[in-house]
Amino acid sequence: MLRRTAIRTLLGTLAVVPAVLAPIAVAAPANAAPRPHWVAAWEASSTQASTDAADCPAYTGLTDQTVRNVLTAATGGDRVRIRLTNVFGTTPLHVGRASVALRGTGADTVPGTLRGVTFHGRRSVTVPAGARMLSDPVRLSVPALHQLAVSVYLPDATGPATQHPRGLQDSYLAAGDRTSAGATGYDTSIDCSLFLDAVDVTAAHQVAGTVVTLGDSITDGTASTRNTDSRWPNGLARRLDARHGRTLSVANAGISGNEILEDRIPVRYGPSALHRLDRDVFEVAGVRDVIVLEGINDIGAASATAEQLIAGDEQLIARAHAHGVRIIGATLTPFGGSNGRYGGDYGTAFGERQRQVLNDWIRTSGAFDAVIDFDRATADPSDPSRLLPAYDSGDHLHPGDAGYQAMANAIDLSLLR
Repeated sequence: MLRRTAIRTLLGTLAVVPAVLAPIAVAAPANAAPRPHWVAAWEASSTQASTDAADCPAYTGLTDQTVRNVLTAATGGDRVRIRLTNVFGTTPLHVGRASVALRGTGADTVPGTLRGVTFHGRRSVTVPAGARMLSDPVRLSVPALHQLAVSVYLPDATGPATQHPRGLQDSYLAAGDRTSAGATGYDTSIDCSLFLDAVDVTAAHQVAGTVVTLGDSITDGTASTRNTDSRWPNGLARRLDARHGRTLSVANAGISGNEILEDRIPVRYGPSALHRLDRDVFEVAGVRDVIVLEGINDIGAASATAEQLIAGDEQLIARAHAHGVRIIGATLTPFGGSNGRYGGDYGTAFGERQRQVLNDWIRTSGAFDAVIDFDRATADPSDPSRLLPAYDSGDHLHPGDAGYQAMANAIDLSLLR
């Protein structure tokens, strides 16, 4: 009951942002060339480090080391900029050098593609505690769906790092400044991204903007195969890239363990969706749409009711509309059978009732601008409270690779503007 009371208090104190007046559009000449525009090619929603993981030294931080963050660009472009993050740092972050390149194999880069990155014309920069820093653009031809290597050299002790944990993608560490090097020296692989939360590109004119996928571990791809980009947002990016004509890039704002209503403990689960909406959605380059798939951890870990989650979703909807962003609701996937591993109200009779009531509201209320029915796309027809066995990773909460692909395939691309 304490958790539910806390949720009601939080919702009562969150103010709805008033709608803003739309700017007056001025028509461009008919023969004018499309202006280059920035879209997000990749995003990693940041969390605070509370402990070191076996494959991520985020809590200890780095000293005189280079991290080579490996990522997949959802769309291509001919200019690139990166965004460093010290959002959860408690002291200024001194960055000695940074670079970006097309990734080769392992920690290596494609010859001839490595570019030094500057910040207001300077190679080194200090990012204040609690802040982020956008780089100057660099010319680099990035093919859609190609991997990039973004290297950041930290000459001084950083303290606990701003991170994205459990990245399901090998990144690398090296001693000293190896931002201009190939694979030599990168002798440690890690499963997190450090001090980097976005890469943007100037996209082709048919890429109209970015769709952000806001969610928890099911959006973050937990239980998918590492180093294969098998998360459902990756599947969506592949489908959008193959679409002829107007399309969108995809930015994944999933955080494992995340909730809509509460800043969950431990802190690696990230601020609640309500608290991180501005940073992780509205500040994304070119954002036009957001798909929301959240609430299963509110039910399972915090025993939240459908009524509380509906109130939280209404806040998300109002704030998205105030920013001129379309918001698409996704029904929660089945979690029957997950209680033995995860406890709480994961898969309990109470939890299933809340999931069903919330899903019915998402489908029928008309509150969202559109709806994606991930529940029906992944449920076992013989027992809709459970994932279809072919889609179940084995923990009865997270889909496996086939389940995530089924989710990507279930999205009607015409819903995305």
